[in-house]
Amino acid sequence: MRRAKLERDYRASCYFAGAYLARIGQRASALDALLQRWRVQEGVFIAAGNPRSQRMAAGWNARRHALLRERLRGLPNVEGKGGAKRWWEAHYFIGICAARGKRLTRLFRQNAMVALRRGAKARLIWVF
Repeated sequence: MRRAKLERDYRASCYFAGAYLARIGQRASALDALLQRWRVQEGVFIAAGNPRSQRMAAGWNARRHALLRERLRGLPNVEGKGGAKRWWEAHYFIGICAARGKRLTRLFRQNAMVALRRGAKARLIWVF
């Protein structure tokens, strides 16, 4: 039951990398162009706050977001946000493959990530 609700929530959400928008199940030509500029084939949206979709204090989430930023040194990335209605979280869109993204997503105890391969639709990938 919980996973089904979470899946609906993820699919109803918008994912921003800077001003560029992605939605699960849709192509995002602006993000394709960004991936091309970065010279990578794939990118992922990852959050660090609210582990396992449990709301945490803003300060705690900010510290986790800063830890994620530290992990991204040397990787192409842009800050963004994701969510819908009353639930929005800080994210990063990172120019890495989905396999590497999964490891990072697990490290920050997230349920899932959104991956986007150049020329393809954005997809939800569960990691737990």
